[in-house]
Amino acid sequence: MTIDFPLILVILVFGSGTIWLLDALLFAPKRRQRRDALRSKFPAWEQEGSRDALAYDAQVVSTAAEPALVEYSRSFFPVLFVVFVLRSFIVEPFQIPSSSMVPTLEVGDYILVNKFTYGLRLPVVRTKVVDLNEPQRGDVMVFFPPHMNDTYYIKRVIGLPGDTVSYRNKRLSVNGEPVATEDLAVLPGAGARYQVSMESLGGEPHLMQADQLRPARDFSVVVKPGHYFMMGDNRDNSSDSRVWGQVPERDIVGKAFAIWMHWDSLFSIPSFSRVGSIQ
Repeated sequence: MTIDFPLILVILVFGSGTIWLLDALLFAPKRRQRRDALRSKFPAWEQEGSRDALAYDAQVVSTAAEPALVEYSRSFFPVLFVVFVLRSFIVEPFQIPSSSMVPTLEVGDYILVNKFTYGLRLPVVRTKVVDLNEPQRGDVMVFFPPHMNDTYYIKRVIGLPGDTVSYRNKRLSVNGEPVATEDLAVLPGAGARYQVSMESLGGEPHLMQADQLRPARDFSVVVKPGHYFMMGDNRDNSSDSRVWGQVPERDIVGKAFAIWMHWDSLFSIPSFSRVGSIQ
């Protein structure tokens, strides 16, 4: 079962905020009045250890104390609200769960996703409320794939709306123009032989790899209006738009822009050697 953290966060923020607000408007004034009345009844309430102070404290606890739920809501709401704003509209952390973006991103990389680059969206419902920029070829983008509408995926933008994307002999072409590619090295793997290359989409170079031992999966496709064609940089080990189709604009989450930590597993030591921007 997938945990819908954005929905849980929204419920916690609005729940705690509502409890705090209703208490401040309806119940807190009455508690203050009761405390004022008790101070008049026990004039020496401020003298620590006095009979009046002990009686006053006991009466406050029994008749004018702030309920625990209100106390927790008042304490946690500001923190939850800041997390909500940061995560929903500014930047969100994301962990790389698979090898589909190797060599650009490795399993265990922790990255940051810019949530406002492609426009501001309401959390949970994903409705865009402010238009800003559009995705560009070569962007590394986080999104909800068409076949799993509750799970984040991360791939590279290959085709924009209206583009014709072709893949022949493991080389990309966009709108009939071959994508500039420079072969760098051949690396052996477990049952694989990876050709590592520098590819340039939209004028920005990035690393990609293809397994020379696997047959090419040639295709040609026209990107639908309002959709994006996504592919992993690990071209022969990626479930992407070749498998589950094009990504509609409404399912965009944000642009991945930086690696801030690498952590292989719970029992390993986090590393910061891969910290840097994502190309």
